[in-house]
Amino acid sequence: MNVATPRQGSNRWWILSGLAIIVIALAAVFFTIPHDVASIKRPFRSFSFPSTSMEPTLRLGEYAFANMRAYNDAPPARRDIVVFTLPRDPATTYVKRVVGLPGEQVQMQNGIVYINGQAVPAADAGTYKLSATGEPEKSGRLKRETLPNGVSYTILDLVDNGFLDNTSVYPVPADHYFMLGDNRDNSSDSRVLNQVGYIPRANVIGRIGMIFWSPDLSRIGTMPK
Repeated sequence: MNVATPRQGSNRWWILSGLAIIVIALAAVFFTIPHDVASIKRPFRSFSFPSTSMEPTLRLGEYAFANMRAYNDAPPARRDIVVFTLPRDPATTYVKRVVGLPGEQVQMQNGIVYINGQAVPAADAGTYKLSATGEPEKSGRLKRETLPNGVSYTILDLVDNGFLDNTSVYPVPADHYFMLGDNRDNSSDSRVLNQVGYIPRANVIGRIGMIFWSPDLSRIGTMPK
């Protein structure tokens, strides 16, 4: 007797799709971001990523939850991917990675991050193709950075000697943080002092957590590193 066996891969795809639809519907009802970000009271919020500034960690078109109480009793940690309000425009929120801590000195030299004069190790980690709507596909190199506290993550380097690959020294003020996007050649971050600059502790409002929707279904339910 021939018995039909369900296709496991196909079933998994439908299950993930169904779960994603449910989660997105719930997020739309319970986690919609109010215009006045400073008034956020709920413990979790959903955020979308309409740019490529955090590729490959957070990709264009993805949605993730943020813990809005992560820093109620503890300061942001180096490597955290945080949500913060822009000092020059509190109605605008950005998502970047914490790289420099209060009192430190940060500099970029030939695309390498230096913290207090010490280079952050960056090992080759393969290649990456970046796609954005209305733009030609770009190819770049992936690098694995390891910060002084031992944690590591992957960044994207699209251009050698890019506009922000070589900078002066940034002295991080007390109670402020230095933020970088993982897509180093396409990120307006703390390197651009007149646009973003140093971020006060009070402006850091949450920490990015689980990805609950992605065009790449295999990324749904994962935690960005």
